[in-house]
Amino acid sequence: MHTIRIIGPGRAGTSLAAALSARGWDVVGFLGRRHDLADAAQGVDVLVIATPDDAVAGVAAAVEPSARCTVVHLSGSLGLDVLAPHPLRASLHPLVPLPNAEVGAARLCSGVTFAVTGAPVAGEMAECLGGRLVEVADDDRAAYHAAACIAANHVVALLGQVERVAASVGLDLEAFLPLTRAAVDDVAELGPRAALTGPALRGDWATLSRHLDALPREERAGYQAGAALATKLASTAAVPATLPAAV
Repeated sequence: MHTIRIIGPGRAGTSLAAALSARGWDVVGFLGRRHDLADAAQGVDVLVIATPDDAVAGVAAAVEPSARCTVVHLSGSLGLDVLAPHPLRASLHPLVPLPNAEVGAARLCSGVTFAVTGAPVAGEMAECLGGRLVEVADDDRAAYHAAACIAANHVVALLGQVERVAASVGLDLEAFLPLTRAAVDDVAELGPRAALTGPALRGDWATLSRHLDALPREERAGYQAGAALATKLASTAAVPATLPAAV
């Protein structure tokens, strides 16, 4: 059984602690901004740095290296260089949102994908949680994390725009969520190109133009960006026989 200490008692750190604790790991506690971090790697097998990305290097530098402790960060965008001078380094990034400890722990144990690299303990953590492991090299981390942000953060931001535009005609977001869920299900089943429907797929520029005219000026740039992505996808898409050609 591994012993583990976590620097950063935020959503990611508390989610990981709860998940690993449920799987038999000995979580000895958390450290935060007000603690002296010099001895954080002493007396444990694993030290996890669960801070925002821009703090990882500074936190790692504040910890005295230990020959028997692996230092792990949870960043999707950073490589292992930020963990210098620790001799045992690894990264573990779960591809799932962690909104709080309870939900986050359940999601971490639900078979999600973990991007791992470095010392073996990162893979051991992912395997212990029942996850799917993928190796992401340091040079590929920024592009990998960009894809993760598009998949989660940008989708949420788009739904924020849906909520605002829907409210302008007296509707709530709930009316549109089945549409979103069905579209995501179609992507999972068919892939993005075959799942695409709507005016961009049909080349219906008149409808796209009417949409822009109907939107408040501050919403147009977001809509145009989405329409451009749909048009790019449509350029290589075939209309699926089993799906309607329009939303």
